[in-house]
Amino acid sequence: MRPARSVKTLAAAGAASIIALAMASLGAPALAQDTAPVEATPPRAPAAPRPLSESVAAVVNDDIVSSYDLTQRMRLLMVSSGVQPTEENLPQLEQEALRSLIDERVQLQELRRVEKAQKITIISTDKEVDEQIDDIAKGNNANMTGAMLMAQLASQGVGAETFRSQIRIDSSWQNWISGRYGSRLRVGEDQIKAFQRRLAESASKPQYQVSEVFIDATRVGGMETAVNGATQLVGQMQQGAPFPAVARQFSSAATAANGGDAGWVGPGEMPPEVDAALEELRPGQLSRPIPVRDGVYIIYLRDKRAGAKTALVDLKQVAYPLAADASAQQVEAANSALLALKPQITSCSALEAAANKVDGLVAGDLGEAEITDLAPAFQAAASALDIGQVSDPIRTDAGLHLIAVCGKRQSGGNAPSHDQIENRLRGQQLALISKRYLRDLRNSATIETR
Repeated sequence: MRPARSVKTLAAAGAASIIALAMASLGAPALAQDTAPVEATPPRAPAAPRPLSESVAAVVNDDIVSSYDLTQRMRLLMVSSGVQPTEENLPQLEQEALRSLIDERVQLQELRRVEKAQKITIISTDKEVDEQIDDIAKGNNANMTGAMLMAQLASQGVGAETFRSQIRIDSSWQNWISGRYGSRLRVGEDQIKAFQRRLAESASKPQYQVSEVFIDATRVGGMETAVNGATQLVGQMQQGAPFPAVARQFSSAATAANGGDAGWVGPGEMPPEVDAALEELRPGQLSRPIPVRDGVYIIYLRDKRAGAKTALVDLKQVAYPLAADASAQQVEAANSALLALKPQITSCSALEAAANKVDGLVAGDLGEAEITDLAPAFQAAASALDIGQVSDPIRTDAGLHLIAVCGKRQSGGNAPSHDQIENRLRGQQLALISKRYLRDLRNSATIETR
C-alpha cells in the first residue's frame, strides 16, 4: 500500500471533540522561563480517562495513533509553546500534532528493530527520562523540579505519558543518530578553514544575533501550507507565545532543540531571502514569514552589531625596490615585471620560489597583522582579496609590491574557536543525516490517516 502523503482532518465527531478540548485550554499559561514554581508537590494526577468515542486517527505500519493520542499531543503543543487555540489555527495544530506522532511512531519502530537485530539498548529508560524532565524543568525555572513540571502539565490536561513518550522517543533517536554516525563523521581542516574564511570575509559586515523557526515545506505538505502555518505562528508570537517554545515544537531546523537559537550570523550564512530581511529588521523585531527554496523561515532579531574593525590578515609580498622619485620608465619596467610574475604565484607557498627566478625582486613574509595597521595602500587590497589571491602592483615610496593573502580571520572574543566551529559543522551534518534517515523511513512505511 502506498503511504499517504497528506494528513486528513478527522471525522466530524472527532474534530468537534478536539476543538472543544482545545478551547478549554484557552487562557492557560505557557511554560515560559518566568513560570512561577508550584509551592508543594501534589500527588501525581491519575491518567485522564480515554473518551468512549475514541477512534483511529492514523495507522503507521499497523501501529495505531488514536484520537486520544492526537488530542493529548495537541494539548501538549499548546501548553508547551504558548500557542492559544483559535478557529484559524486549530487545523494547523492538529496537522502538526499528527505529523509529529507519525514521525515518532516510525522512529520508535526503527529503534525497536535495531535493538532486536543488534541486541543493544537504545531506547531511554524511565530513569533517563526522569533526568531529562528535571533538566527541562530547571531550564524553565531554576527552582522547578520535574515533579512540579509534570503536575503543571496535568493541571492543564496533559497526561504524564504523553510528555514522557515525546521525551523518550526524541532523546533515544538523537542518541542513536549520534552513536551510529557521530564517530564516522570527519570534519576536515579544509572545512574548518573555509568556515573561518567566510567569517573573516564577513568580519567587516554587520553581524546579527538571531533565533529561527523553519517550516519544512516537504514535511507539511507544500509551500502554501508552510506559509499559512508560519503566518499563524507569527500571529501567535505577536500575541505573546514565547519564541523559544514555539521553535522547540514547530521548527524543523537543527536549532529547534535550543529554542531556535542560531547565535551570531553574518551575510551569506543564511539564505539570501533571510539576509535581505535581516537588513530591514531592528533588534527585538520579529520577521514576517520568509519563503525560501524548501520552506519558510520566521526570524527574531535579538541583537545587531557593526562589523569588526580588527580583522586579521596573513600576508606575503614580492617587492621591486624603487626610489620615491624613480622615473616613469623605471616604474613601467617594474610594473611589467610584476604583472608577468603574478600568474606564476599559484599559492603562498609558491611565492618565494617564483620571485627568486627574477633578478632584482625581494620576496618575504609580512606575517599576520590587523588590517587597520597596514599601510593605506595595502589595506584596500588586503580587505578586497580572498585567501590565495594576489594583488596587482601597489606603488609605495619604497617601490612596487605584489601582496598575497595567505589567511584571514576575525580577531577578538567574538570569533568562534576551532573546536566550536568543528562542533557546529558536526551538528549540522548529524541533523542532515537524521532528516534524511527519517524521510526514508516515512517513504518506506505504510501510513494511513483517517
